[in-house]
Amino acid sequence: MLFTIDVGNTHTVTGLFDGDTLVGQWRLKSDPDRPNDELAIRYHALFSMADINKADIDGVILASVVPALESSWIAYINTYFSKHLTNPPLVVSAESISSQIKILTDYPEEVGADRLVNAIAAWEQYRQNLIIIDFGTAITFDCVSAKCEYLGGTILPGIAISLDALSTRTAKLPRIDVTTPPPHVIGTNTVDAMKSGILFGYGALIDGLTEKIHKELCPNREPMRVLATGGMAHLIAPFSKRIEAVDTLLTLRGLNLLFHKQYDI
Repeated sequence: MLFTIDVGNTHTVTGLFDGDTLVGQWRLKSDPDRPNDELAIRYHALFSMADINKADIDGVILASVVPALESSWIAYINTYFSKHLTNPPLVVSAESISSQIKILTDYPEEVGADRLVNAIAAWEQYRQNLIIIDFGTAITFDCVSAKCEYLGGTILPGIAISLDALSTRTAKLPRIDVTTPPPHVIGTNTVDAMKSGILFGYGALIDGLTEKIHKELCPNREPMRVLATGGMAHLIAPFSKRIEAVDTLLTLRGLNLLFHKQYDI
């Protein structure tokens, strides 16, 4: 089995694959101060609860955007998994996966590992011009050409950051739950006005920015697909006309795909 690890700024999402089948998935808060032994306690308990024998894990791939946690994860992997692995653990970076995608940004080493994984996973599925929108702590737009070239993208504050800013930086605006949409764009009370601003506002932002990117990515209006992923993608997708599909497992599936491509399994 393959242990896939996606370490984000807010959450760490992990999955266990048996071939192409996801047999276990967990989402925990990312804590930069968590030592490798504490990771062992947490995840070995999760494996046990899922009736999974750690000795059956013969591959590990890690994508991280949190350097402090990346070090802890590497130490955990080397300490507790090395005896069972048939291939070295794969830590995703622009350098380590350079054979899988051509990165055309000014500084390839600055591109987040998760963004590269998403780009490869989406291109392998569709093999055309793509925009991948990841709704995480930040919202990222990643642009991939039909020739599997990572071209760059945009980064903007995520939904949770915006909601936190509204409630903490203003005196009268409360914390709200946006899982239930407002009845109208024009809010007739504070909560509905805030919900409208977030849901309709981000939906319009996504569509407007996608249109501008489309003109640069496909100047002759070549075919292009727009995918969404990330923990909050399902909240905004209904308010966007340009998002064509939501794939919340894109990164985990991409890690599984990338590991097998890298080691030609």
